[in-house]
Amino acid sequence: MKLEDQVVLVTGSSRGLGLAIARAFRSEGAKVVLNYFKTTEDRISVLAADLGSTEDTLFFRADVTNADEVQELFRAAERHFNKPISTVVNNAMVGDFAFNGDARPKVSDLTWSNFDSQLQGFLRGALNTTQAALPGFEKLGFGRIINIGSNLFQNPVVPYHDYTAAKGALLAFTRTCAADLGPKGVTVNMVSGGLLQVTDASASTPKEVFDHIKAVTPLRKVTTPEDLAGAVLFFASPWSGAVTGQQIVVDGGLVMN
Repeated sequence: MKLEDQVVLVTGSSRGLGLAIARAFRSEGAKVVLNYFKTTEDRISVLAADLGSTEDTLFFRADVTNADEVQELFRAAERHFNKPISTVVNNAMVGDFAFNGDARPKVSDLTWSNFDSQLQGFLRGALNTTQAALPGFEKLGFGRIINIGSNLFQNPVVPYHDYTAAKGALLAFTRTCAADLGPKGVTVNMVSGGLLQVTDASASTPKEVFDHIKAVTPLRKVTTPEDLAGAVLFFASPWSGAVTGQQIVVDGGLVMN
């Protein structure tokens, strides 16, 4: 299915990386469901005016960890666009996570609640959207799931124990879903970024960290949300039709598989 024929859900897309991904899909003519949870209605109104026609976009508030709210999101999208969601991008983060290694708990200070909150957001959220998407995928005979990962579980240079463990679990879920859903014509892949310059979550990262990453990255630049969005579009496009269960790292070559 060509990008311009698709309805794409991007979770957590009222800001940062999610918004960059939503904009990239719109630039290719896809219809986009922008999911948000905590963002104010005033900001949503501004984004709606910026992104243009309501025929091509739908803003929908839903907590991805709540299966009932996710199911309603999918029903609303199909009513709005008169066809099912064909691509799901699982990007939403739970809580106010900030990428500042100095402020994150070390092993001696971790509690299970640290891990649980991240697993709820990344793994439970992806389970809810995947299950809600399946009836539409079956109608279409087609489906794309793209999970947003992290290069930290391959290069854990900062102690984001809970975040990194949850992203690692999401990669495992990506691969088991790819094996399970492949016979239905559904591909499931992951795009993993490094530190992005700049999102709300990375705004608290010290400048010295950005400078260091730039210096040791082969491309001598820090990855932007727009850089990562291009890889997401690849996995949603016809060009990746025979690719599933894979992870691609978009970080300027800092981590190489």
